[in-house]
Amino acid sequence: MDTDPSARPARLAVGIVGAGRVGAVVGAALRQAGHEVVAVSGVSDASRSRARTLLPGVPVLPPPDVVDRSELAVLAVPDDVLAGLVDGLVAAGVVRAGQLLAHTSGRFGAGVLDAATRAGALPLALHPVMTFTGRAEDVTRLAGASFGVTAPDPLRPIAEALVVEMGGEPQWVPEDLRVLYHAALAGGANHLTTLVNESVDLLRRCGVEEPARMLAPLLGAALDNALRSGDAALTGPVARGDAGTVAAHLRELARVSPEGLAAYVALARLTADRALAAGLLKPEAAEALLDVLTIRQGGYP
Repeated sequence: MDTDPSARPARLAVGIVGAGRVGAVVGAALRQAGHEVVAVSGVSDASRSRARTLLPGVPVLPPPDVVDRSELAVLAVPDDVLAGLVDGLVAAGVVRAGQLLAHTSGRFGAGVLDAATRAGALPLALHPVMTFTGRAEDVTRLAGASFGVTAPDPLRPIAEALVVEMGGEPQWVPEDLRVLYHAALAGGANHLTTLVNESVDLLRRCGVEEPARMLAPLLGAALDNALRSGDAALTGPVARGDAGTVAAHLRELARVSPEGLAAYVALARLTADRALAAGLLKPEAAEALLDVLTIRQGGYP
């Protein structure tokens, strides 16, 4: 069997628009799969440095030139500028019939590429479900990572094949469910980071010198248990219905971290609802707990 990726059929000339943390890594993964990255765009010094590191020898060009050179153009830009970028590329006349045009946004499906589709391009949404640093190790992290894939049905095999080539696992997401899909991922990953760092800050206030070391075993076990057992993994004062303990938490958080207090209350209410539905929290205990979690004039009891 030939193990040289460059000798495989259907190698594509790839252009990467946006050498951010995601774009440069996706470009490197496609290059590693045997495709030729022919151009990349990057505006900031950080993006240009990232391009030099992860895509050495690839020319850095303006976005229209990148797309013009590409058989597969990957648009790795922030969600809010994606539609405008597509319109601008179409107006520049660089989008052509038969060209594969992919984006890495989690929020959007293929519909955001409609202007390019009308020009004859083949639209793909390929969203890597991974947090990126923009460093070389991210390419390895793509191995086994899921990609949220959305495309017209005839293009589904192409989209999924590109994901597999990068070492990922394609997960089909219907066009009308992309926003919900992205909200689930953002809520899980981004808010988890915020919660962890809030815990770190509070532990430092308590004099803990290495809060990350203290938290790592606890949080690692909690994440593993949650993914394995779902709501059955819930523990702690909310799941037990310890209203007095929760009230004490609220009073102390109101004193030292009002912003953290609001998050604690919202998550405690959601936790109580889920624990009640799972049969972990008795209705009478839930009633007392939710009473504690109700904001009153003058603060919490």
